[in-house]
Amino acid sequence: MVGMPNSSRNRTARVLSSREVFRGPVFRVTTDQVLEPGGIRARRDVVRHPGSVVILAVEESRRQPRVLLERQYRHAAQDYLWELPAGRIDKGESELAGAKRELLEETGYTARRWQRIFRFYASPGFVDETMAVYLARDLRPGIAQPEADELIQQRLVPVPVAVRMAMSGAIRDAKTISAVLWLAHQRRGPKPRK
Repeated sequence: MVGMPNSSRNRTARVLSSREVFRGPVFRVTTDQVLEPGGIRARRDVVRHPGSVVILAVEESRRQPRVLLERQYRHAAQDYLWELPAGRIDKGESELAGAKRELLEETGYTARRWQRIFRFYASPGFVDETMAVYLARDLRPGIAQPEADELIQQRLVPVPVAVRMAMSGAIRDAKTISAVLWLAHQRRGPKPRK
């Protein structure tokens, strides 16, 4: 890592105490007293989350592949957002099983080919949630089975249009932006050598 002295690189914080201050149906919050790798004692409030899956569902029957996007209201953002299908991993469920379940529930689609393409932290400054992004191909339409509070519109969008939406701010969801840009980069492929 650039700029970090060797002595700090591999050390982790030592948790001196941890106390749960909130527990809800989706996540819990702890207040931790930690001794940071640099020797500083600090309070860290951490949102503890079981992890999520994100589905980059690509429909490839046309010349121009299309990405399955959803539009739904998000209370925290106080707006309607374009996103990829996604959701929390249920207790005892594998990432892949969660991805298949979420795609079916939210969109009605199933996929014959699945590949985990990357995993990232949603907001590592205070949330321990990881998001695993799965590429879903060979899509088959079906009937969506959304939860009672999910009012979801869906649209298949050509990849270049999805990229423009991400770059222009029409897509404001980080997981969707990162996955769409990953897909666009993969589609370009390696440049021929001269």
